[in-house]
Amino acid sequence: MTSCLSRIVLTAGLTAFLLIAAPVAHADAGTKTVGTAQGFDETVARLEKSITDNKMGLVAQASASRGAVSRGVKIPGNVVLMVFRNDFAVRMLKASVPAGIEAPLRIYVTEEPAGTSITYRTPSATFKPYGNSELDAMARELDPIFAKIVADAIEY
Repeated sequence: MTSCLSRIVLTAGLTAFLLIAAPVAHADAGTKTVGTAQGFDETVARLEKSITDNKMGLVAQASASRGAVSRGVKIPGNVVLMVFRNDFAVRMLKASVPAGIEAPLRIYVTEEPAGTSITYRTPSATFKPYGNSELDAMARELDPIFAKIVADAIEY
């Protein structure tokens, strides 16, 4: 039983690492980072509310810090919130099946000494490499939604 739990925690930790590390290789001007004086847990809760309020779906979460706590290790808080909505997913896949690897889009929350940082890659930057006008149009719709999710979470 312990061995199975250890494998689950290890898998979750590796998944979180890969989700977090993947965007770094593609970081560009489309990556936005906003700092807030709010605590980590409060920021995550506000983002979760804002995602719902902005009519998007929180598809999944991955957190290396939560996995570490389950092993008795304390590291600064971090979580990747994976956000999308089915009508956008259908449009995305109609325009480009290979673009499906980009969904759900991610918002990365990190605990800092003086507050919390929220980082995300704009949908326009995420989908631009596909050179597809339908994806570009969809991303232009998503850009202000993601900006509002982050802005609302900071303002609540």
